[in-house]
Amino acid sequence: MTTAILSALPEEQGGLVQALEQREQFQYAGRVFWRGRLHGQTVVLGLSGIGKVAAATTAVVLFERLGAQRIVFTGVAGGMGEGVQVGDVVIATQFLQHDMDASPIFPRWEVPGYGCTQFACDPELSTLLFAAAHAYLTNTQADIPRSSGVARTHLARVHQGLIVSGDRFVSTLAESIALRTTLAAAGHQALAVEMEGAAVAQVCSDFGKPFAAVRTISDRADDSAHIDFPRFICEVARPYADHIIAGFLQRQLVGVA
Repeated sequence: MTTAILSALPEEQGGLVQALEQREQFQYAGRVFWRGRLHGQTVVLGLSGIGKVAAATTAVVLFERLGAQRIVFTGVAGGMGEGVQVGDVVIATQFLQHDMDASPIFPRWEVPGYGCTQFACDPELSTLLFAAAHAYLTNTQADIPRSSGVARTHLARVHQGLIVSGDRFVSTLAESIALRTTLAAAGHQALAVEMEGAAVAQVCSDFGKPFAAVRTISDRADDSAHIDFPRFICEVARPYADHIIAGFLQRQLVGVA
């Protein structure tokens, strides 16, 4: 069974391409993909680029052209939930498009034609991701670089819950508070915000394929977001991706969470 590991940016995928055994390169729809063996599993690595449309296109290519049977997304996100701090990890249980609004024809956030606002992630894959992330953070707390901006008094944690996606980089405190408050008033308790996951979740639902996602919190989706992001993604997100995906694949191979 082929597992696709998808990210928006190359830094978010860490050194997974270099670690591939028997790797082959493919190009399609303006994208480069790598297929090979990683920790005993057949995988395809892909970069979607930023935004929901780019992510959806890439997910379709992975299924239709490269034989992927499941997708795992790894990358960074802005923290929104209470207690979700820089350096933490969020494993998605559901996704919602925070910029979807076809009201008054449909309720706000409901995806027309689907009758729902949220798309669920695969519970089995998500459990494996959670176990891999928890094990890594537990064993490597002291290794987070001081220069990354992670508070040394904060021990990184793994959270599970709703992640919201939209075609906008949420980068001010006012916008973050407004988005979180509006969603919470409707019963949507968002832990993190990013720009691709909900689109991939919808494509996976269309194809009937399992989907899971892990996001490292790079900022608090506030006025410091543009300052924290570039350094954090290289110094923290890369090793997180390498180790969490490795742990996930190893657990998947033996069927142990």
